Amino acid sequence: MTAREAVRAWLDHLAHERRCSPRTLEAYSHQVGTCLSFLERHKGGPLSARDLGDVSAGDLRAYLAFRRRGEDALSARSLGQALAAIRSFYGWLDRRQGIANAQIALVKGPRVPPSLPRPITEDQARGVLAEPELDPDREDWEAARDAAVLTLLYGCGLRISEGLSLTRADAPLPETLRITGKGGKTRMVPVLPAVRAAVDAYLAEVPFALAPDQPLFRAKRGGALSPRHVQATVQRLRGRLGLPDSATPHALRHSFATHLLGAGADLRSIQELLGHASLSTTQQYAAVDAERLLSAYAKAHPRG
Repeated sequence: MTAREAVRAWLDHLAHERRCSPRTLEAYSHQVGTCLSFLERHKGGPLSARDLGDVSAGDLRAYLAFRRRGEDALSARSLGQALAAIRSFYGWLDRRQGIANAQIALVKGPRVPPSLPRPITEDQARGVLAEPELDPDREDWEAARDAAVLTLLYGCGLRISEGLSLTRADAPLPETLRITGKGGKTRMVPVLPAVRAAVDAYLAEVPFALAPDQPLFRAKRGGALSPRHVQATVQRLRGRLGLPDSATPHALRHSFATHLLGAGADLRSIQELLGHASLSTTQQYAAVDAERLLSAYAKAHPRG
């Protein structure tokens, strides 16, 4: 087996056994493929899968140094993601092909300063959800659709891909919605009356006949609504509402978690609602909430 064939087999494993998303597969393919191209130049020719077991820590450090130079230099965070993809590939080589390489564990990624989610406030969230209905440049059904999608993302804490994966058979929305998220992980999400009402209002206006197995949310010409459209909609709304650039569709999911935490929900419940595999991922919202409280204290206290 050549090294290139090993990469293709690994990607096939990720797609069919791990059920990774197309976007994840594309990123992993690019990161490991770029590393392999560098190693082939570094070693002087094509590599076999067995040759990958002889790659040294120095070889990999040279690759990381190469990715930090030039016009396409990677940030510390992107470099860490590249190294994570390479380690995942080598883990598969060890488990499935019997090609071990202890040198990979000796390579450390760059230190990445922690970044917290940047949610919007509750008032800002209300503005984002109400604004599509006031858009004079949209037909009534398009305004109802945009309002329904954004209300769904904020009211249920969904990712864009999860919201747009709903089909006509999912509506009218039940009291709890079964959502399949990253890695095929399934969770149950309560549906608020306001979310159901927004989706019902869209269904009353949509001009297309929707078959049960077809996408629920439609674009202007009848095709499936794209994530890019949702992103562009929020970009336009934040300009009209004077919101920061961090106000994105995914920020609605962050806001869902942060606002629940501020209202007294516990981290374990929020972890289940978001579908996080690890509680440590959910704990970042506690830091956001603490930061918000300290900011409010500094502004309001006489000695602040």
